[in-house]
Amino acid sequence: MPNTSRPRRSVLYMPGCRERALEKARGLPADGLILDLEDAVAIAEKEAARAMVAAAVRRRRFARREVIIRINGLDTPWGEADLAMAATAGPDAILVPKVESAAAVQAVAARLTTLGAPEQTTIWAMMETPLAMLNAPQIAASSPRLSCLVMGTNDLVNELQAEHTETRTPVLTALGLCLLAARAYGMAILDGVHNAIGDEAGLRTSCLQGRAMGFDGKTLIHPAQIAVTNEVFGPSETDLERARRTIKAFGVAEAAGRGVAVVDGKLVENLHVENAKRLLAQSKAIIEMHGDARA
Repeated sequence: MPNTSRPRRSVLYMPGCRERALEKARGLPADGLILDLEDAVAIAEKEAARAMVAAAVRRRRFARREVIIRINGLDTPWGEADLAMAATAGPDAILVPKVESAAAVQAVAARLTTLGAPEQTTIWAMMETPLAMLNAPQIAASSPRLSCLVMGTNDLVNELQAEHTETRTPVLTALGLCLLAARAYGMAILDGVHNAIGDEAGLRTSCLQGRAMGFDGKTLIHPAQIAVTNEVFGPSETDLERARRTIKAFGVAEAAGRGVAVVDGKLVENLHVENAKRLLAQSKAIIEMHGDARA
């Protein structure tokens, strides 16, 4: 079963061809790092980037951060070699671009088994085309190795011949379809990137929308976006205090033979207790990863 309680508030794309960037990533407060061999790497640098990422992952110097390698598609000249490298380097996950079917995930899973990849190396799927949206349930159910769906909203907007808007109305249907599929099959799901690096207000709006919809976190294109994303997708002290009171109040009610409690004038049932426990577990995991729940 995929680990959906692991913090994934901020997952940062890092170009696999830039050694200084990979070194800098060790000190960033992102919950996850996607070491990218696909879009961020020019054709002339593909081979060098693969070797650079392999060395970085094998050194195991990213502490508790989740490390993901985004490979090139298996229909490209570099995809198979990327996959073979990632299978032996042992990242936490391998991100497969432009997944459009269950068969695509199953093919990668089969290759990982053949290559002897460790079981803990899971598959993440980029959801970035109209066909992927229509096939989201089948993709989410495709393989036990699949643990996370990642929205590729830039490619999706392009293929829809739509526009990027502040409200993201053109892609809300697609986001919802993938969220439904991810939650139906118990896996994590990450929102797409916010393209304007210096637009903190717009980033915050996008993060608030993503959190309200149910995303676990957001993929990022620049370290300057980490702080806002961590703040919005992480549990606040108010959230944690309410979670503790919810658990305590429900425990008292349950001991008295009642199936509901009242906290801040609102009914609390077991489902609210489960969510409260999830927030507390997330806070604990963040502290273990970064040393501070507010990081």
